[in-house]
Amino acid sequence: MLRVSRRNLIIAAPLAAAVFGLDKRLTIFGASPAAAATAIEAGFYKFKVGDVEVTALYDGIWEKDHDPGFIKNVSVDDTKAALVAGGFKPDFVPITFSVMVSNIGGKLVMFDSGTGGQVSPKAGLMMSKGMAAAGIDPGKIETILVTHLHPDHVFGLMAKDTNAPVFPNAEIVIPAKEYGFWMDPALIGKLPDGYRPVVQRLQTVFPGWKNIRRVEADKEVIPGVHSVATYGHTPGHTSYMVSSGKSVLHVLGDVSNIPVLFLKHPTWQAVFDSDGDAAAATRRAVMDRVIAEGSMIAGYHYPFPAAGHVAKDGDGYAFTPAA
Repeated sequence: MLRVSRRNLIIAAPLAAAVFGLDKRLTIFGASPAAAATAIEAGFYKFKVGDVEVTALYDGIWEKDHDPGFIKNVSVDDTKAALVAGGFKPDFVPITFSVMVSNIGGKLVMFDSGTGGQVSPKAGLMMSKGMAAAGIDPGKIETILVTHLHPDHVFGLMAKDTNAPVFPNAEIVIPAKEYGFWMDPALIGKLPDGYRPVVQRLQTVFPGWKNIRRVEADKEVIPGVHSVATYGHTPGHTSYMVSSGKSVLHVLGDVSNIPVLFLKHPTWQAVFDSDGDAAAATRRAVMDRVIAEGSMIAGYHYPFPAAGHVAKDGDGYAFTPAA
């Protein structure tokens, strides 16, 4: 269910040669600004994966200031040039947040939880706008599958001032390896001062919740959804594969951040990657797999609606959104 405008289709040389018999380099930039703006204004976007209805919910954006430490192995000038080449303004790094909710056999399953308005002043829109507009009752979400425990993915589980559970009736599924890493009491002393409050919050809240289930990698976590080990961004980072008939959606979490930076240049390593080399290797392996399968992907920080297809583009990859 992809709609690709004439404007947004520019394909890499190998794909162009194979499909169109062309020999010039092309790049898939993404959805038209009008289509993206319409989806963002609505706050949600629905698409199908086989018989599964998926709703992408827009949670907002972090307009991150440029700094030389953000991408560890390239310069700020390189970053700005890549943004411009991908059709973005170079003024800031546009890190969007998007949450997927799937209706699987009549059960609502959410992947990660949004920022809860606790990460960026322009984020936190999923609960205040997107769900209501999409007709989703947050109280009816039965399962929340967590990719990893970075704040922008799990702060939506906790009320800002009280840490009260926002989804008390939902089972929260967390990768066992990821949970074990962040819940280790010894971790606090190994972190810089600025990072300690986040981990202290997680270690204070999560062990007391009775609705958390830890799961191993590469297992069926609920009917129709398998966990996939995608380590590197964090020690236990896990993606999820939603299957319906012959259709597959890989919900990737942070296998890559912004496509025009980290798919176009898969060896680039974000400061948020705990193991940059492993993250880069995982990125390539995952993208090669989904291309071979012809599967859809959803990326947490991809331009909204954050789901679509990926193709080879020179030494990297290009992403085409489903809008």
